Amino acid sequence: MTNAISNFTLYTFIALGGACGASLRFYISQLVLNWLGKGFPFATLMVNITGSFVMGLLYQLIEQEILEINVHRTLIGIGFLGAFTTFSTFSLDSVLLIQQGYLLKAAINILLNVSLCIAAATLGLYLVSALVK
Repeated sequence: MTNAISNFTLYTFIALGGACGASLRFYISQLVLNWLGKGFPFATLMVNITGSFVMGLLYQLIEQEILEINVHRTLIGIGFLGAFTTFSTFSLDSVLLIQQGYLLKAAINILLNVSLCIAAATLGLYLVSALVK
């Protein structure tokens, strides 16, 4: 298989996985919103927890060589979970840092991801509000 074909195949896996992940995220979000309402972001929390769980499963299945890395990492890890939730990647990165004994790095990763992403979302909201007024 040439690089052009293999690259095309990998991008196709990412696109297919992404379409499925985004669709499932929307479906689950709607179910949870209908069930629990909008008083707390339960839908996002549910998607992030589920995605993190699946990312952990996927990582171990690949590490144990039960699943093949190129196909499953691309289709499920990058495509599906990338569209479903990127929180799963953040969670796995943090767990791996802890498992490797890098507790300070893990704490910094958690602190920076949570605080800077909230700050970035706040800044985005502020910028749009300021420009629209």
